[in-house]
Amino acid sequence: MRNGVFFLNFPQLKIGHMVPKFPIIQGGMGVGISLSGLASSVANAGGIGIISGTGISIEDLRFHIRKARESIKNKGYIGVNVLFAMNDFAEKMKVAIEEKVDFIISGAGISRDMYAWGRESGIPVISIVSTARLAKMSERLGASAVVVEGHEAGGHLGTERPLFDILPEVVAAVKIPVIAAGGIMTGKDIAHVIQLGASGVQIGTRFVASHECDAPLSFKEKYVRAKQEDIVMVKTTVGLEGRAIKNHFTSQIAENKKVKIKKCIDCLKNCSYRFCTMDSLVTSMNGDCENGLVFAGAKVAEINDILPVQTIINNLVAEYESCQLA
Repeated sequence: MRNGVFFLNFPQLKIGHMVPKFPIIQGGMGVGISLSGLASSVANAGGIGIISGTGISIEDLRFHIRKARESIKNKGYIGVNVLFAMNDFAEKMKVAIEEKVDFIISGAGISRDMYAWGRESGIPVISIVSTARLAKMSERLGASAVVVEGHEAGGHLGTERPLFDILPEVVAAVKIPVIAAGGIMTGKDIAHVIQLGASGVQIGTRFVASHECDAPLSFKEKYVRAKQEDIVMVKTTVGLEGRAIKNHFTSQIAENKKVKIKKCIDCLKNCSYRFCTMDSLVTSMNGDCENGLVFAGAKVAEINDILPVQTIINNLVAEYESCQLA
């Protein structure tokens, strides 16, 4: 209570050995968007950082894990995001375990092996789910927590249902911590999902427009300039829809049109080969944000500036605390 007004206090998030200052996890965004720079900055600011293993080599993943560790000033937590749909899934899991990351998070499918590997190494494994059924399955197989992702998220989407519809179902279905993701942009959004039973949040889009994000400036500026009418849904070669910011490339692949693949590196377990999703993401990572995919969340148009990670988290905390209890 301050000046006669009650304020909400953040719940204490605990996943395995991790007890962060704030229950805020930074989303793992590939290709090359969330690497050691962003992950370590979020960890230093009191959240939990994630390095995306998608689209980078085994050597680069190892490098960024070690670099992030060196950049963390106090006790901070970093994990690695590995996608089950990728052919190098097992290799990336092995590297993350060898480097003793604080946790591993995985989406685009569920593997029994990843939970077994997590148990053997003592590293928490977190699943990204979009239904209560998958959440219960993940818990039964050994997940330490689940991230429930609604349709508002950026990138590939596993559901057409909004987060606020799915979240209560998942909370009721499992006993492990439930992290809410998709369309979380403000402290008020965080307050809403906490009241619905979430133990914490995962935020991706807002952290892209940060000074420390590993994306090129042209990518971040695409976020700042985006208007609501610039958001489009695209069908990628993964077989899922994804939310992206409109550009020349999205017009090229509209209405199931094909784009010639320069060189296939056989990165996906299942691919439609209509274009190269990986190449389109690498193109944007390299700074050409008109001829590659620029994934973003549903609320990207609310971003007006590029800020330091610490300022973003401070703003989220202040906004959360200002939500008066009813």
